[in-house]
Amino acid sequence: MPIWGSKGIRMLLEIKDLWVHHGKAEALRGISMSIEEGSIVTLLGGNGAGKTTTLRTISGLKRPTSGEIWFEGKRIDHIIPSDIVRRGIAHVPEGRQLFYGMTVKDNLEMGGYLLKSKRRFNEQRDVLLEHFPAVKDRMKHKASDLSGGEQQMVAVCRALMSAPRVLLMDEPSLGMSPIMVDEVEKVVLQLKEMGVTVILVEQNARMALELADYAYVIETGKIAMCGEGCVLSEDDNVVRCYLGG
Repeated sequence: MPIWGSKGIRMLLEIKDLWVHHGKAEALRGISMSIEEGSIVTLLGGNGAGKTTTLRTISGLKRPTSGEIWFEGKRIDHIIPSDIVRRGIAHVPEGRQLFYGMTVKDNLEMGGYLLKSKRRFNEQRDVLLEHFPAVKDRMKHKASDLSGGEQQMVAVCRALMSAPRVLLMDEPSLGMSPIMVDEVEKVVLQLKEMGVTVILVEQNARMALELADYAYVIETGKIAMCGEGCVLSEDDNVVRCYLGG
């Protein structure tokens, strides 16, 4: 059954007491999160804190040691990644990880391989290209010939081809110029306008908090604090540790 928050807003994704190990090392130590439908949620933390592990566990690429992940009222922590995509969760990994020897068109086709009909595929592609005209202009180009910013847009569109309800984004602005960082920010806001719930891991903490409806700070595999993005952006500890204050 759907889970509802105190303000009557639907909780699309629930993480309950999640533990994850890399070998014998504890990567996540009993974290719990509630993700509202239609929100932008940011995960903050230093290198090795557990942010990427959290995303990889949600998308099924990493198996939890214990705990539960619920999506739309159904438990998903025991199913394979392709079935998680089918249910409505897509992942844009760190470093984009495109098929660089293939064209942009081919990359989008790979992203939409689970869509059951050609008509549904074409509809989803056309909607995305309307929202991302820069990708439309590069359809015949190899992914390797694109700039870093263009590649990131293609990575987002490839993930969106599966028509997800939730998009996991891991360090989308990493290594980009300030101009392209602004473009990434616009893309995240655009995703929200499209009705996609976004879980964002982002090294640019200031931008991430400006975008976030809600944020979690992860330290050594545990949630150290959480709250609305605008509130955490003024917290003395967050300012000192993550915003250069």
